[in-house]
Amino acid sequence: MRVDKWLSAVNVVKRRTIATDMLKSGVVLVNGMKAKASKNVAIGDTVTIEYLKGAKSYEVLQIPVTKTIPKSQKEEYVKAL
Repeated sequence: MRVDKWLSAVNVVKRRTIATDMLKSGVVLVNGMKAKASKNVAIGDTVTIEYLKGAKSYEVLQIPVTKTIPKSQKEEYVKAL
């Protein structure tokens, strides 16, 4: 799954356009390397978002098959590091 779709599907960011803008700005890293929106994520990858007040890292636990998942199921798909 593309990293921009994954960020919005697992409710890390609210909208895919926000995820795409973050990727264009270069603040999203996949396994320590700057990523483009088309970068695919796999189970076990680490996605880091560098905010102004610090960075947040997430581990990919599962790839969702639907466009979005309920917020109550977020822990099954992503783990904050």
